[in-house]
Amino acid sequence: MGVKSWLRRNLPSPRKLRESRQIGFFGELLHDPRLWHLNRRSVAGGVAVGGFCMFFPPLGQIFVAAAVAIRARVNLPITLVVVSITNPLTMPAIYYVCYRIGALFLGHPPIEFRTEFWLDYDNWLGILAPLLLGNLLCAIVCSTLGYFVVQGLWRRRLRREIAERRRRLQALSTAGVRRPSSSRRT
Repeated sequence: MGVKSWLRRNLPSPRKLRESRQIGFFGELLHDPRLWHLNRRSVAGGVAVGGFCMFFPPLGQIFVAAAVAIRARVNLPITLVVVSITNPLTMPAIYYVCYRIGALFLGHPPIEFRTEFWLDYDNWLGILAPLLLGNLLCAIVCSTLGYFVVQGLWRRRLRREIAERRRRLQALSTAGVRRPSSSRRT
């Protein structure tokens, strides 16, 4: 079973996303076939867009990620799956790590995680600058790293497929079987 076939089976279908309340209002823009392609550029771009947008405030993540994916013409389902990494269960930990990174870069002493402190809205102004900086830094690193990891893994898989094809052809030629002539390059 290949990665593409696994992705096709497990990613949301174009019809399901077009009918979605969250992004269905994009309407005709969702009919662009490039949003659904599973190729190296589209998947890597979808991971990058999703990896960047997952650090946005939770109420606008999906909308912004979908809009950017549509504009950049990258794989929309991949983008939405990556954005969904930040969900109500993972968000507190992810945002606290972002806050710590932002505090480190600003030279502020970080505040330890105490639920009552973080739930008190009066304290949010003091943590907003480190949180926003940390979110921006993590978004840049995550999207860049995600893009290049997908590109590298895709190229590695392609090299393996080419090497395997060459081995099969060489085995056929050493066994005396004529190589089929084909005008189509694969």
